[in-house]
Amino acid sequence: MALRRSELLDIRIEKMANGGNGIARHEGMVVFVPGSVSGDTVRVMVSRKKKEYAEARIIEILAPSPLRINPSCPHAEFCGGCQWQHIDYGAQLSFKQDIVKECVERIGGLIGTPVHPVIPSPKEFRYRNKMEFSFSDRRWVPRLDKPLSEFPFTLGLHVPGTFNKVIDIEECLLLPEEGSEILRSAKALLQDTSVPVYGLKSHSGYWRFLTLRYSAVSKGWLVNIITSDEKRGVLPAVAERLCKEFPSISGFVHTVNSRKAAIAAGEKESSLMGQGFLLDTIGPWKFRISASSFFQTNSLGASRLYDTIAKFAALRGSEQVLDLYSGTGTIPIYLSKEALAVTGMELNEQAVMDARVNCEINGVQNCSFIVGDIRELLKEGKATAEVVVADPPRSGMHKDVTENLLETAPGRIVYVSCNPATLARDLALLSKGYEICEIQPVDMFPHTHHVESVARLEKKGR
Repeated sequence: MALRRSELLDIRIEKMANGGNGIARHEGMVVFVPGSVSGDTVRVMVSRKKKEYAEARIIEILAPSPLRINPSCPHAEFCGGCQWQHIDYGAQLSFKQDIVKECVERIGGLIGTPVHPVIPSPKEFRYRNKMEFSFSDRRWVPRLDKPLSEFPFTLGLHVPGTFNKVIDIEECLLLPEEGSEILRSAKALLQDTSVPVYGLKSHSGYWRFLTLRYSAVSKGWLVNIITSDEKRGVLPAVAERLCKEFPSISGFVHTVNSRKAAIAAGEKESSLMGQGFLLDTIGPWKFRISASSFFQTNSLGASRLYDTIAKFAALRGSEQVLDLYSGTGTIPIYLSKEALAVTGMELNEQAVMDARVNCEINGVQNCSFIVGDIRELLKEGKATAEVVVADPPRSGMHKDVTENLLETAPGRIVYVSCNPATLARDLALLSKGYEICEIQPVDMFPHTHHVESVARLEKKGR
C-alpha cells in the first residue's frame, strides 16, 4: 500500500544518511527522518511523499537509541546550527566515516577504497571562530503559542531548510562564551534604536545580518553589521557603545547588501571602529582575516586537516606544487616549507590579495598566486606541477578541471572535500588515471553531519 501524507508509522531507524537524517524503511520505501538516530524506534507522520522515498517528522520516540543523548542547547531541536546534538559524539564520528565510505562506494563505485576513522575535533563545543546571525521582522516560535506579529525584532539562526523562519537566539554553544554576550548586547542596542529590521519577505527594513569573528590568538573580536543601504544613521553610536562595553572588540565593520539575496556579504565594506581584520593562526602560520574573507571556522581542527594534507602530499622539498581553489593562501603557505614552490589558482581577486598579504606576514617567498577561472587557467597551461592539491567548493570540481588533470597527469593529487557526494563523483572520474589510495575524514563541525575528507591519489603506473 502506497504511503500517504499525514500517515502515521511506527518505524526503526537503520542508519544515518548524507545530509544528517536517519533512514528507515517501510514496505520497501525509504523514509528519511530528521532528528532521529540509528537505533531509534519512533512514531512519525509522513510530511512529504516522492516516487522513490518519503520524509517524515517524529511524533513520539517509542524506544530511544542507546546512542541518543540530551542536547546541551535548548534550541537544538529546531535550529540549523547543530542537527546532531542529540547524538553521542563518538557515534557522530562513526556515522561520518560510514557516510563517506557509502558515498565513495555507491556514487563513485570505488569498492574497497580505504576510508580511515574520522579524526575528531579538538573541541566539541565553543569551536567556531565565526557565526552569522540573521535579523527578521517575524520570529518563528517552536510549537507556536503566540502570534508572530508580537515579535517584530528577531536576531538568531534559521530553521533548517528555510529562508524565512528565524529562531531568536540568546546563546550559541558553538561560539566562545563572550560571543553570546556580544550577541545579546548588540541585539538590545539595535532594538533600542527603533530602526526596523529587514523583512525576509517584504525586502524592506535596515538591519540584515550580524557576523561575529573571533581570534583565539589575540582573544579579539571583529563585529560586522550588514545593512540594506549605506546610510549609517545610528550605527556609529551603536558601534561606539558596543566597543566600549567589550574592549575585546578590536574592529567594527559596516557592510552594505542592497540585493535581495540573503547572504551575509555585500557590495561595500567600511570600518567604523578599530581595524577591519583579525590575525589568527593555523599551526605555526599567521593569517589576516577580513570581515568577508574565507577562513576555516574551526582553527584547531584546521591544523589537523592541514597536517593530513601535508602528510598525503609527502613533499621532499624539490616539488613544484599547484593548489587549486587556493582562497586566502592557507594551504600554499602551510606547505611552503616542504616545497620548492607553490602556485595557487583562485577566481576571487580579493582572496588572492589576502593570500599575498598572508605570505608577507609569514615571510613566505616561494608562493605565487594567479587570479582567474581555474578551467581557463589550466587550459592555457598557466602552471604545471608534480603534486596538485585541490580544495573545491561543495559543488566539487568542474568536469573540465578533472579532464585537464587526467591529461597533464601530475604524479600525485591530494583532494580536499567538504561534500562526500561530490568527492565520490570526482574521484570516480579521476580513477581513470589514478589509484584512489586512501581517504582520511576530519571532523571540523561537531554536532553537524558535515565532514571534511582528504583523499590521496597516485598516478597509475608511476
